[in-house]
Amino acid sequence: MKVAMTQLRLNFRLIPVPCLMLMLAILAFMQGCGSTTSERGSEAAGIEASASEADGSTDNTGATGAGQAADTSARTTRAYVPLDPAKLGTVERDVTYGSAGGVQLKLDVYYPGSASGPLPVVMYVHGGGWTGGDKQDGAGRGAIPNLQDAGFLVVSVNYRLAPDFRFPAQIEDVKCAVRYLRANADRYSLDPERIGAWGGSAGGHLVSLLGVTDGNDGLEGSGCYEGESSRVQAVVDMFGPSDLTKEFEGGAIGRALGERVFGTSDSESETLKTASPVTYISADDPPFLILQGDSDRLVPPSQSEELYDQLRSAGVPATLVMVSNAGHGFKSQGGEISPTSQEIYLMIVDFFDKQLR
Repeated sequence: MKVAMTQLRLNFRLIPVPCLMLMLAILAFMQGCGSTTSERGSEAAGIEASASEADGSTDNTGATGAGQAADTSARTTRAYVPLDPAKLGTVERDVTYGSAGGVQLKLDVYYPGSASGPLPVVMYVHGGGWTGGDKQDGAGRGAIPNLQDAGFLVVSVNYRLAPDFRFPAQIEDVKCAVRYLRANADRYSLDPERIGAWGGSAGGHLVSLLGVTDGNDGLEGSGCYEGESSRVQAVVDMFGPSDLTKEFEGGAIGRALGERVFGTSDSESETLKTASPVTYISADDPPFLILQGDSDRLVPPSQSEELYDQLRSAGVPATLVMVSNAGHGFKSQGGEISPTSQEIYLMIVDFFDKQLR
């Protein structure tokens, strides 16, 4: 167009007036068309760039999650990917959700019996004194069928165990599992903004710690979907330790367990403070349901009461249920436990249903 304008100026005096007027009109029309074409091209390029950014921000297919940096908020705006009907009611075992310390981290996926829209998801964390146990064991596992029936996607995770891997390896792995779920929201047809967690004993400790900490607390680990959040929106703690600086039978002070898991049994140790959920409680923590046996000697009621009191003091919605005649793991102590195991499972379902729907 600049060339045309130059030629017009050079020949201006040679052009008769009627022809000149016609040329000016044609030139004005051409400029208008060129401008419109340019604007439309820029707009199209912008749309294409936005689509490219959206695709790139959700490309999380690696098993270990290393180098993944997806934006959760961007993912929630994407079109919902329906769950394959063939998966309804099935179990997918030993899915690798990450890798740490040379260990392949595994989880089991329990698909709901029915599904409509993005699925709420709940994650089960087993107990075992941080040194044993498995994703298919533990007092809380019995709630899985009820949660499936209620339309939840359920995952049950393994994590690295002490003494081969001392704290904070355990919480790092559990956090990795949450980030894996968010990074793979499309794969599982789940809602990344509706994730809950429950666990018993050491698992209760880990889900409590998961609920009250975030990326600023130094417990995230590295190399596992680092662009994702490990925050959860609801927690059920079943008889989990909450303050490891206190002395009790299932704690870390004065016992070999402290050295094996935390590398110390000193109540003044920063490690035990770091490992204690009560250290981090703040007003923005998710709602808690705390279930505790009134006759538990391994993790006494005082541990759950302290957690409950501090959550409530911070303004966090929390409910504490004392299970009568129940020892550790809700084992009967001198009479039938109340509420019963099945009632406890339904209580867990009801809590997650209210918090994650």
